[in-house]
Amino acid sequence: MKEILVAVAIVVGCVQTAVAEGDTSAGQKVFKRCAACHAVEDGKNKVGPTMFGVVGRQAGSLEDYKYSDAMQDAGYSWDEKQLAGLLAAPRKHLPGTKMAFSGLKREGQMTDLIEYLKTLN
Repeated sequence: MKEILVAVAIVVGCVQTAVAEGDTSAGQKVFKRCAACHAVEDGKNKVGPTMFGVVGRQAGSLEDYKYSDAMQDAGYSWDEKQLAGLLAAPRKHLPGTKMAFSGLKREGQMTDLIEYLKTLN
């Protein structure tokens, strides 16, 4: 039993390290897939809301963007866990979202993108 707990602790530590070690430059490249719908400039919305300041922002809270009811009622702030869930499978993570993206399938891309999003403030 002790060996299992040690193994779990190692895996959790590796996952946390992987999240912390995302590549910002690679994330900026991944963001090109998002740029058709999302801007990175403060106050500039496209089909989707701006990603400027998204990390730490309350979901569905920009006053100048018309969110889905699901996003307005989400009840959480955009941290790494919530972003990862939405980026992996938007409609599964938040049923009723109007985000049409099917999701990122490669873990490295998601980690890199989140690291890039953290710089947008």
